[in-house]
Amino acid sequence: MKYHTVKQGVYIHIPFCKSRCVYCDFYSTTQSEQSKDLFIEALANEVKARAHFFGNNTIDTLYLGGGTPSTLGAESLSDIFNIIKENFVLKPEAEVTIEVNPDDVAPTFADHLTKTGVNRVSMGVQTFNDNHLSFLHRRHSANQAISAIKTLRNAGITNISIDLIYGLPGQTLEQWQKDLDTAFSQNISHLSAYALIFEEGTALYNMREKGLVAEADEELSLEMFTALMNKAREAGFLHYEISNFSLPDLHSRHNSGYWDGMHYLGLGPGAHSYNGTTRFANIGNLSAYLKVGGLTTENNLSITEHLTISQQIEETLLTSLRTAGGLDLTNFNNRFGTAALRRIINRALPYIYSGKLILSDHRFNTFPDKPTFIPNIDSNTLLDSFKTMVLSREGIFVSDDIISSLFD
Repeated sequence: MKYHTVKQGVYIHIPFCKSRCVYCDFYSTTQSEQSKDLFIEALANEVKARAHFFGNNTIDTLYLGGGTPSTLGAESLSDIFNIIKENFVLKPEAEVTIEVNPDDVAPTFADHLTKTGVNRVSMGVQTFNDNHLSFLHRRHSANQAISAIKTLRNAGITNISIDLIYGLPGQTLEQWQKDLDTAFSQNISHLSAYALIFEEGTALYNMREKGLVAEADEELSLEMFTALMNKAREAGFLHYEISNFSLPDLHSRHNSGYWDGMHYLGLGPGAHSYNGTTRFANIGNLSAYLKVGGLTTENNLSITEHLTISQQIEETLLTSLRTAGGLDLTNFNNRFGTAALRRIINRALPYIYSGKLILSDHRFNTFPDKPTFIPNIDSNTLLDSFKTMVLSREGIFVSDDIISSLFD
């Protein structure tokens, strides 16, 4: 049974970086220019082999991530866009995003992005503090980031997102507030902000294990997140997902698709795909990817995971409750049944009555404040009165505990 109109997106993982940041655990490599040419050839093979992944080849979003896609240069990026357009039909209103590093954004490069059809850019800024940028091994300066935003707008790209990281070693609340003030004073439409994570296997993790750096304490992290929410609201940005903020109607449609159950095809080494019930993942190994010419599914270089109903329920809760749109109760009931919905609501009651979860008859576009009045809930007649369940602004702070408590 179809419970909503499913959108379709394509993600292309460009694994190349000029240098590796201390915190990064995404698959990437600093291999030679020759590898980049071979990668384009292998990617073309994979696109052709998997062009029928969807029921039809019309796509709503296209996203080039990495790695650092902007390291490929204009000619290679043109080749990639041509490969996609030869095998898929981008809707006229399709969102086309590319991730860039600020130091790659020269005027000629920005003009080229516009000509290829890119209409959204996601830029990895991370911080506007040059000392912190140096520690993170970022290649750009704060002034380069500010200049890159202007360059993109001059080229006609006005939908610009930037990434920031908080909780950096030695970072103060005042420094983070200055980062936010700088960010919101730029002509951006979207901000993604994440607490620094010490992922095992990264240089940052090893530095912590050796006692060279320490994580920010929990109280400071909460103060930084509160400052983030407050300054975003003051700037007119909607808090539409736990880590994401945008001006009205300028949320990331591709990333929102991940949270809303969109079907997506992932291309390139380390990329993931999803068709509603099954996940697929390419092995994150460029050498292996090149050796088989991108034909991963034919050469046992991809992983397939069939999701059980229980896993699908958990995934639906995890992704939807990260967003201000929340859990669509009618869709959930149609997909998984009334008994499953009642179990979820009964487990949610303590959080509903404490104001951390909110039942509503409409969908929100930003996380709502704690309600002043909380009605008694009858799970038997729930759908007669309520359409969505969403975290309140207060509930975000304990979202992991709330969401995991709803699982079977």
